[in-house]
Amino acid sequence: MPRGAARSARARSLPGRARRGGPARRRAVLLLGLAAAWVLAAPRLAAADKVVRLKLGTLAPAGTSYHKSVQMMGEKWRKESGGVVQLVVFPGGTQGSEADMVGLMQTGNLDAAMITTEGLSQIDKDALALQIMPLAFRSLDEVDYLSEKLRPKLEAKLAAKGYRVLFWCDSGWVRFFSKSPVVHPDDLRKLKVFSWAGNATQYDLWKASGFHPVALETSGIAQGFLSGTISAVPTVPIFALAAQLDTQARHMLEINWGPLVGAAVVTQRSWERVPEAAREAMLKIADEAGRQIRAAGRAENDAAVAAMVKRGLVVHPMTPAAEAEWLAVVDGVKDQIRGKVVPADVFDEAQRLLREHRAGGAGK
Repeated sequence: MPRGAARSARARSLPGRARRGGPARRRAVLLLGLAAAWVLAAPRLAAADKVVRLKLGTLAPAGTSYHKSVQMMGEKWRKESGGVVQLVVFPGGTQGSEADMVGLMQTGNLDAAMITTEGLSQIDKDALALQIMPLAFRSLDEVDYLSEKLRPKLEAKLAAKGYRVLFWCDSGWVRFFSKSPVVHPDDLRKLKVFSWAGNATQYDLWKASGFHPVALETSGIAQGFLSGTISAVPTVPIFALAAQLDTQARHMLEINWGPLVGAAVVTQRSWERVPEAAREAMLKIADEAGRQIRAAGRAENDAAVAAMVKRGLVVHPMTPAAEAEWLAVVDGVKDQIRGKVVPADVFDEAQRLLREHRAGGAGK
């Protein structure tokens, strides 16, 4: 075979990678390039797919509409974020009192909480303006009006403390549940009344009005009735039903003592872990959950009373004469509430807004 032909034959017999510029070499270079691109992109993909686990605590008992609504909010968040955001709900006070939950959020052991204004006041006292003082509201429409007007200011105050409000809600009117009939203030003065543990001001107000408060955590209410530590509690009917308080406290005074207002808040630190692209939609989902909780809470209070009546609860209507007595009690401590419980400026603003609303003829 001629020498030139032999070299040509050997060249054809060599593997493609040995032939400079051959198709196999070009494929190898392309594969190496794709592999390098994957290695560089992998950290970014992993970061995008990283699960954001948010832990939320609440006193709302497991299985109640409050609990279910928050769980549904979490499921919608999961879908909206493509599975990235996962909300874990701890109901029934398993994370402690509301003050405990605020403390856990501050230390990073909880990300969020659904709490009443009592808990919110641990962050900023202005939140108490949504309840102002007992017997301040004539209707739930007034509660809605005041909440809408004060919300921007309150949210700004909470934001300054490092918290994002997810939604506001309320559970309707607080009533008095007691072991013996209560219609007049003097009836309640004979009993031992539950007072929020850790709220010395509320305790002092009860004392100043001639009542006998007992400081307890909400988790201790049921046991408090059983042991005789307390014999009366101001609370919403849906909680009384869920905790079966009516088995011990068989009397309810139908007084509009005040709304049980609250909110779900998340620490700004935790909220910033949520993918930015999903935040706006998640806030809309949260607002919807708050509206559902408010509507269900108010409606379920009537249903809760009806259910407890079937089990033997005695409802005592509020008479005009008795209401005048209760208003006199509240008026006697008004100056102690303004400035000491609710900051004076926001107290005055809330009162002004209520007068404004009533002047318009609404909420009557």
